[in-house]
Amino acid sequence: MIVKANQPLQRDRSTALGPAPAGPRPERSAPEVSFIICTRNRVAVLDACIKSVQAACRAHAGFAAELVVVDNGSSDRTAERLASIAAASDIPFTPICEPRPGLAAARNAGLRRARGHVLVFVDDDCAVHRDYLRDLERHYASGEQWLIRGGRVELGDARDLPFTIKRSWARERLTPDVHPGGFVLGCNMTMHRDVAARIGYFDERFGAGGPLRSAEDTDYLVRAMLLGIAVEYVPDMTIFHHHGRRDRKAIEKLHRDYSLGNGGLCLKHVRHAPWLLRHFYWAARGAIRELAGGPAFDRELNLPHWPIVAMNLLGAARFAVLLLARRPRAEPARQDQQANAQAR
Repeated sequence: MIVKANQPLQRDRSTALGPAPAGPRPERSAPEVSFIICTRNRVAVLDACIKSVQAACRAHAGFAAELVVVDNGSSDRTAERLASIAAASDIPFTPICEPRPGLAAARNAGLRRARGHVLVFVDDDCAVHRDYLRDLERHYASGEQWLIRGGRVELGDARDLPFTIKRSWARERLTPDVHPGGFVLGCNMTMHRDVAARIGYFDERFGAGGPLRSAEDTDYLVRAMLLGIAVEYVPDMTIFHHHGRRDRKAIEKLHRDYSLGNGGLCLKHVRHAPWLLRHFYWAARGAIRELAGGPAFDRELNLPHWPIVAMNLLGAARFAVLLLARRPRAEPARQDQQANAQAR
């Protein structure tokens, strides 16, 4: 049976998460870990992702886990395949239908349904290392739960271009001197349930399928930092990313989409995280230097600085339009609130 997602969220509210929902329970009242996988029209790769998570769960069977898979309005055979997997799975498995488009909306549907103490976000084109849960348990056994923790992301196929991966061997924490984009990748991002409850839901203006196309995960990291919640990268907790991009055009488009979302991010947080603007300044300075023969932004892939600058500006403008579009709808609500207050 496929569960329909609950009611829509307020588009840009950081609403606190509710309690774990009622429903079929595994042997324990709540699992230690919930794997949340969001998918849309990728039934061909989804099987490998789910099987890798199931294999990791079996390899660390003493660590109770569940799978929550969100079908974000697929038009292929995803729904039928998820129902078939759920019927045969030896790991608690909940497929959800979230018809509203956008990765952030899908992530929020997964948050509403997940019951685990630790939440693990994995993309549908990724495969989890067999020892993933062993590494995760070791890190969370320290007792420090007020942080977002991300792990290593390797290329799943050597034929793919080296993009949307993180291979650093250094354990480190995010500071304002480092751009938050890509510090912890959304395809391998974990947190305690209490952390998610504190930060709230993902902003649905961001992310693939949304107006700003990307950066829903980066926005989440910035919001965590503003609340005093640490963001940590660890060089294990490995997943393999089978992103399938093997030509420059696909990488350049994704690079532009990332920059668009980051531009919206700068404007959204300009009051409380003005340090984000320094990264725009550094990109602009790099673009000018590049005109004089300076290095590209990404030397390995030869990605220039100018698309970053241009798309950052476009993203900021688009976010401003989204804000202005909300105002006519917000004003009557404020008037109603004032009227109710006067009536009391």
